Amino acid sequence: MAGFGPVTSSSNQATEPEAPFKTLVAEGVPELDRRLSDELDTVNAAATEGVAPARELTVQIVDDGGVLAAGLSGWTWGVAAGIGMTWVSERVRGEGLGARLLAAFEDEARTRGCTHVFVTSFTFQAPGFYERHGYHEILRWEGVPTPTSADVHFRKEL
Repeated sequence: MAGFGPVTSSSNQATEPEAPFKTLVAEGVPELDRRLSDELDTVNAAATEGVAPARELTVQIVDDGGVLAAGLSGWTWGVAAGIGMTWVSERVRGEGLGARLLAAFEDEARTRGCTHVFVTSFTFQAPGFYERHGYHEILRWEGVPTPTSADVHFRKEL
């Protein structure tokens, strides 16, 4: 695993166990992400026996040449669905592709037994878009990621 080396601050040294443990800090480690996801999937499956397992759900819209014009990625798990990322190319914004993405995602989430969808949008992204499509604000975290913006969380009943 790549990393920048052990953390050496005195506050960490006082509370960390002795060797053989090291604390590594890095920009990003895809292998670690995969391992954590696998480990959490195992724990979550055991804790939610009988519930539909977590599954990825993606929607793509491509033009006649196969070039991606819009996409959405998320997940379903039990009765919940979550949207992680939504993107529409600037060249086709305002043509209804975002609405098509949402409709296709919500339809498949219903098919999988979901009763609601969660999504997060920063105020400089698309909170109005989600509100226009029936999403209701459930949490607003002011000052994130900048002092003048907010992280807005939405939920929609399917």
